[in-house]
Amino acid sequence: MRILHTVEFYHPSVGGMQEVVKQLSERLVKLGYEVTVATTKLPDRKDDTLNGVKIREFSVSGNMAKGFKGDTQGYRNFLLNSDFDVVTNFAAQQWATDVALTVLDDIKAKKVFVPTGFSGLYMKEYQEYFEKMKNWMKKYDMNVFLSEDYRDINFAKENNIIKRVLIPNGAGEDEFLGENDIDIRKKLGIPENHFLVLHVGSHTGVKGHKEAIRIFQKACIKNATFLIIANKLLGGCTVFCAVKEKSFKRSLKRLFDRKKMIITALSRKETVAAYKAADLFLFPSNIECSPIVLFECMAAKTSFLTSDVGNAKEIIEWSEAGILLPTEKDKSGYGLSFVDIKKSTRILEEIYRDKNKREVMEEKGHVAWKEEFSWEKIVKQYESLYKKVLGEI
Repeated sequence: MRILHTVEFYHPSVGGMQEVVKQLSERLVKLGYEVTVATTKLPDRKDDTLNGVKIREFSVSGNMAKGFKGDTQGYRNFLLNSDFDVVTNFAAQQWATDVALTVLDDIKAKKVFVPTGFSGLYMKEYQEYFEKMKNWMKKYDMNVFLSEDYRDINFAKENNIIKRVLIPNGAGEDEFLGENDIDIRKKLGIPENHFLVLHVGSHTGVKGHKEAIRIFQKACIKNATFLIIANKLLGGCTVFCAVKEKSFKRSLKRLFDRKKMIITALSRKETVAAYKAADLFLFPSNIECSPIVLFECMAAKTSFLTSDVGNAKEIIEWSEAGILLPTEKDKSGYGLSFVDIKKSTRILEEIYRDKNKREVMEEKGHVAWKEEFSWEKIVKQYESLYKKVLGEI
């Protein structure tokens, strides 16, 4: 089977969508399939093959609603002239999917669409785009959703898109059950007796860094460290977070509460070590589809507090691994979610003092993850789906 995955960004770019496509692509290669990823050309990408996955780069940017830039015709020619059995487009509203939509009828391969949320569904500039999406989705051989109740699958249900299936996100057994010899507390100077609160998410400005910092600052807890693992970006909240980290350290309050804040970028192996070392994960993100970080918490046996964002509520129902923070949702624009800082602070204080409750959530989440949400199991679902659309099963 020859498989093409298309996605706006791919390794060495870091992010949730990049991680999903990387996990699926590399694991399908291990199962014996030929996998290619079509993605944006990046100056720091050194090789055209990574862990068996072929990478085809295109100098294209933008989307259908805002306009494309670059070699869109070269990408169209690639889609039309390549001999793939299955083509899967990951995420709407970006060029790697949107250019494909313009030639959907002419792509010979079986076609799969993974919408990942429809973040612009409520935005005026995407109104025409989503009107056309009602027809485009019917042309795919299957549409894959990460949740049973989110804006993309609800859109599909409302518009009679019958070719649809639920395949969730997950976390890998090979990463989280394997040995990890990194002592992240020692590496970052975090005292052994400190309550370690973790957040993982890039400085996009919508991962909830501002809210998380405020919650941790206000919380009446002592001997605690807040670790934010984030890749620096141009713009976003990079500067804000750096300023807040410095002011937090300089505050005279630290003499009394002995709290620490560390904001840094770490390697993947170091990040996994941090998940395992953490006592709690704090994730008041503003927008998500199906947050991979919550599955990674379950894999690491770490309980979590999360905003009601994406299908976080559903993940809690599946796993009993976390607590939903009081959240208000904006139904305009991107439909951002914002936690109630005061109430969320109180919840953090309560769970900080309730070790037994944390341990119960940790154990339930870990069991649920092993049974249903490992990448090892999820890739088998994609393999089965691809075989099904090809008529092999």
